[in-house]
Amino acid sequence: MTTLSAGAAPAPRESEVGSVDTAHPGRGAGALDWRVLVAMSVTLVLWASAFVAIRHLGRDVPAGALSLGRLLVASAALSFLVFRRRPTWPQGRDWWLLVVCGIGWFGIYNLALNEAERRIDAGTTALIVQIGPLIVALLATVFLGERLTRWLLAGMLVGFVGVAIIARGFSGDGSGDTVGVWLAVLAAVTYAIGVLAQKPLLGRMPGPEVTWIACVIGTVVCLPWAGDLVEVVTVADASTLWWIAYLGIFPTAIAFTTWAYVLSRGDAGKVTLTTFLVPFIAALIAWALLAEVPPALTFVGGGLAIVGVLLTRVSRRAQPMTVSE
Repeated sequence: MTTLSAGAAPAPRESEVGSVDTAHPGRGAGALDWRVLVAMSVTLVLWASAFVAIRHLGRDVPAGALSLGRLLVASAALSFLVFRRRPTWPQGRDWWLLVVCGIGWFGIYNLALNEAERRIDAGTTALIVQIGPLIVALLATVFLGERLTRWLLAGMLVGFVGVAIIARGFSGDGSGDTVGVWLAVLAAVTYAIGVLAQKPLLGRMPGPEVTWIACVIGTVVCLPWAGDLVEVVTVADASTLWWIAYLGIFPTAIAFTTWAYVLSRGDAGKVTLTTFLVPFIAALIAWALLAEVPPALTFVGGGLAIVGVLLTRVSRRAQPMTVSE
């Protein structure tokens, strides 16, 4: 989103952030035409709907089977984007980055997210996963050599206090369990790892190829649950199968495509802020379709988590300051 949602967004290329398209005046400078706004709206709604669809299916479909089914459908759908022209294949160490991205973001992320939503509501899960950019900022100081600033420290503190408040909300009123909360945190962590692995790849390969290969690797990770998926397909009704297909086609294949369209025509640093709307859209859809309302403390903790992420963004504009200073 860059947040993931249940179908997390690809990390923007460095060349896209804050860039201005001189061939199309207004693009990248804050002006968005109606097509970009439509694409952005489609992306946000589809990503939000994924949390609700997962929550709905979680009552009858095991997490592993749902992960494998979604990734199989997404891999098939994305293959149409990849093979409509001559693909660009990874070289050398790019394969290792793809393996990290595929195992973390597409494999473990989906397993953790789907199991989390068997335990806690869709809106709460979406709010917790929103701390993904905060974890990206933290890991970047370790693996990318980015400097630790006061704003970054403040953002991490506020964000994780928000998660603790959400966990307290569930343990206090019995409306869910803290295991689900920490599984959602695991999903956010693996999303962050996937973003860091994907970032250099997008400078050397087209986005569809990166996403498709990572999706296929995630599918392989989930193969141990193939038996569960076969059982689900055998006994499930048409509605369940439709929702599994929906997750693979719409929030994954289509939403990734519309998001790439938005990033190519707008300021990535600004448009990614719109993904903070995903948890609230997810909560509204869950309230309308599933009659779910998160515990009151979820909104307090979720708000703090988002403030924490915003504080880490301030650190990128402010003068860097090491902790020792």
